[in-house]
Amino acid sequence: MSKELQDLLDLLDLERVEEDIFRGASRSALVPRVFGGQVAAQALVAAGRTVPADRPAHSLHAYFLRPGDPGAPIVYTVDRIRDGRSFTTRRVVAVQHGQPIFHLSASFQTYEEGLDHQIRMPAAPDPETLLTAAETLPRDLPPDVARRLVEARAAVDLRYADAPPWATAGRPREPHSQVWFRTNGKLGGADAGSLLHVCLATYVSDMTLLDSVLLAHGRGGWAVGDVVGASLDHAMWFHRPFRADEWLLYDQESPTSGGGRGLGQARIWTRDGRLAVTVIQEGVVRVPRA
Repeated sequence: MSKELQDLLDLLDLERVEEDIFRGASRSALVPRVFGGQVAAQALVAAGRTVPADRPAHSLHAYFLRPGDPGAPIVYTVDRIRDGRSFTTRRVVAVQHGQPIFHLSASFQTYEEGLDHQIRMPAAPDPETLLTAAETLPRDLPPDVARRLVEARAAVDLRYADAPPWATAGRPREPHSQVWFRTNGKLGGADAGSLLHVCLATYVSDMTLLDSVLLAHGRGGWAVGDVVGASLDHAMWFHRPFRADEWLLYDQESPTSGGGRGLGQARIWTRDGRLAVTVIQEGVVRVPRA
């Protein structure tokens, strides 16, 4: 296991302050605020620690309310909304400096047999044939920006199946992108579909989803400063068990943007073709004024 992955696991290992109150550390990414995927993953950890282990998460719905301060801890308060025979519902509020910065609702379910179907997995190149982010980012970005982006994503082996937005800036194209990802190291004995794997996928899901908005307009993105963006809300549905330390295809597209906002929707597939997760996110996407 890489040091960077261990650091991420430590970040997700929240301190229990009271029965339903947890505290997590925070750190910045490329911008001077807490990475949204970190807050979402930590909030899901907090919710999951109040739920029996035999009830995995099947969905989450979240709102990003205020930018997080990377220099301060985050306190997560869990509200036990419902404990039913099959479903458990939790609400989590993340607080910094006395103000809520994030709100999460999550639902968990005992395993049940039922009708089972899925659409076909889209075509994608073999991840082993693609360059790593550490190999491609320095080629397309200023050295300091590339270094910070590589460091921010070092816990994850993330490989672009097609050129990222900053590599084709100025050339609008179809608002569709694919990345393969897995953790940068194995996760030991954690069961597929366990809370750890689900939280790690939640963490990664906020990294690239809104990139598809930029592609439609030929914008290079947040890394090069020709747009300003932030996540507004985020929803995920977990359909089938998966392992975050095995290759997952993140197939992403943007059906629309307007009003200073952009919508991204995506599906996460296992390498053997099982539909594991559906993701939808809306975010602020603004062109800076001259």
